Amino acid sequence: MKQLEVIPHLNVIARAPFIVYYEGKAEAVTATNKVGTFDILPDHADFFSILSPGEVVIETADEPISFQISNGIITARNNEIMLFVNI
Repeated sequence: MKQLEVIPHLNVIARAPFIVYYEGKAEAVTATNKVGTFDILPDHADFFSILSPGEVVIETADEPISFQISNGIITARNNEIMLFVNI
């Protein structure tokens, strides 16, 4: 019997004080911090960063979700990604 390979995904919550930009599964998250642009993929190491102004892109199975931010923070742990932006 052939076993199915489980492809990991990210569970993402991206929100501002009064807006939820995205909540759901994703394949990757791209954002910018003081050092430059970075990607978070499934099984990423624990991560925390202060975000710089710019575009955030959340790659979903259907289509990418993108939005501009003025500031924010991002955390990644156990494929759970939380973005709090424009705070």
